Amino acid sequence: MNLQSLDIGIVVGYLVLTMIIGFLVSPHANKNLDSYFLGGKRIPWYILGISNASGMFDITGTMWFVSILFVYGLKSSWLLWIWPIWNQVILMVFLAAWLRRSNAMTGAEWLKTRFGENRGGRLSHIIVVVFAIISVIGFIAYTFAGIGKFATSLFPWDLTTVIGSSVISSENIYALLIMGFTSIYTIKGGMYSVVATEIFQFLVMTISCFVVGVIAMNLVTPEQLNAVIPAGWKDLFFGWKLNLEWSNLIPSVKNKISADGYEFFSIIFMIMVFKGIFVSIAGPVPSYDMQRILATKSPRDAARMTGFTSLVLFIPRFFMVAGFTVLVLVYFSPKLNAMGPDIDFEMILPYAVSNFVPTGLLGILLAGLIAAFMSTYSAYVNAGPAYFVNDVYKKFINPKATNERYIRMSYLVSFVVVAIGIIFGFFINSIDSVTKWIVSSLYGGYTAANVLKWIWWRFNGYGYFWGMFSGLLVSLIIPILLPDISALNTFPIILLISSIGSVAGSLLTEADNEEVLKKFYLTVRPWGFWNPIYEKVKAEHPEFQKNTDFKRDMFNCVVGIAWQMSMVVMPIYLVIHEYQSLYITATIFLITSFLLKIYWYDRLKD
Repeated sequence: MNLQSLDIGIVVGYLVLTMIIGFLVSPHANKNLDSYFLGGKRIPWYILGISNASGMFDITGTMWFVSILFVYGLKSSWLLWIWPIWNQVILMVFLAAWLRRSNAMTGAEWLKTRFGENRGGRLSHIIVVVFAIISVIGFIAYTFAGIGKFATSLFPWDLTTVIGSSVISSENIYALLIMGFTSIYTIKGGMYSVVATEIFQFLVMTISCFVVGVIAMNLVTPEQLNAVIPAGWKDLFFGWKLNLEWSNLIPSVKNKISADGYEFFSIIFMIMVFKGIFVSIAGPVPSYDMQRILATKSPRDAARMTGFTSLVLFIPRFFMVAGFTVLVLVYFSPKLNAMGPDIDFEMILPYAVSNFVPTGLLGILLAGLIAAFMSTYSAYVNAGPAYFVNDVYKKFINPKATNERYIRMSYLVSFVVVAIGIIFGFFINSIDSVTKWIVSSLYGGYTAANVLKWIWWRFNGYGYFWGMFSGLLVSLIIPILLPDISALNTFPIILLISSIGSVAGSLLTEADNEEVLKKFYLTVRPWGFWNPIYEKVKAEHPEFQKNTDFKRDMFNCVVGIAWQMSMVVMPIYLVIHEYQSLYITATIFLITSFLLKIYWYDRLKD
């Protein structure tokens, strides 16, 4: 790509302004760990909601979304359930408030309210710290792979470097430079710098999204699109099989579908729903999403923040995704077809950026896409070290240190976590493969123990440790022993082993301290199998009322999933000029919004 001076100036100006914002707010973070990692719990919920949305708007995920929309059409909207994206709905409806009632700093510290501080509680504390560090390193490696591929295809300079006998590719040099730049203000300013820069970055990203969508709507007609897509590409719903016949258009796409294992789409859908239910009720993994929840002022604000995240994220993001996809389908299909079996579908997004955005707007778009990377990356860099500094160093190693020393330790741990994540990033060949490992294998090891902690009073700290340990171990071993098995198909295996570890670890050891369980139940008020504890709490607090909101919460979850899904497909229908489907989906959005207002928002309480 030949970047003009105006485009380069816009990108450089964006980077400089981001650094200035990050450093201007950094003094607010240096008071104590609560200020550094949670912003002192003084940041308004809607600001945290935008920050959370910005953190989820990552460039690597956007490249993946464009590639799956290209291949699977509207049916790709269901593939987002692999994460699953509707975990935000379950957080919004009830889990965010449950988490925030602990008043903790990290997910590991939150476990103290559930299991206490006996040996089982300490083991649960340690294992979630280990999981948090591994997951953050995995996500840093994931972002490293994405930003390197993206930058190399867009920037014209070859930065390949030879050090001794080793050749460091231009892709890796770009990733190192951008990640290093982002790390400076993130490590310096903690949560305040992250949130302040993410608000600015989200504004730039949103402008970029609408620029791309409008360009695509003006350059692609329905007739042009219909000529390059198979029958059924525009259909949201599916039968037993996928039935997208690419053989006469781009035969390599059929090979991609076969390699993904998604031809029998109904089976994949059932696995995704099964996985999604358990993963979502387990709650957020210990990363920036949980950190934003714990940083809110109150449980009610935590719920509102999570709902607002979905509201501001999906429509602009998928307007961009749809825009890029249709541009490539119409104008680049012949070139992609000529590549034969060697198409790198993850490069579809950079192809589109390189060829369809005019000077000036290109600079804004590049700034927006870099912002998408920086916001996600900075969120992880700020979240991960909190678990080591607060839950290991402060708790076990140096509990009487000064705030200044804790902040310096946060700098050091952040640097180490980033360095390890980058090292792993050098060995990632496919964004798709690491995406599926994170959301299926790694999350599979997290799920069983974190579902049981909410719903079963007899589940104890030992059960949590053995459930997490067995799940984490299997999630790391299976890709090595069974490399040919799809990551999604390994989820039930990992969940089963982790469940056995969780239940056996609990039943073979004593129940947790009754006082800890009563305090947890009285404070958090979850529904589930808590009757023995409820009877004891009721005897001591006759005014206490059991949580009877299960049916309403489930109703709101179903409505919320439809609400969120409508925000994913509405912008896609708009870009591809499918106005009848757009009107139907917009109606569903309005109806579900009305229902959520009555049965969720109006009934929120701390």
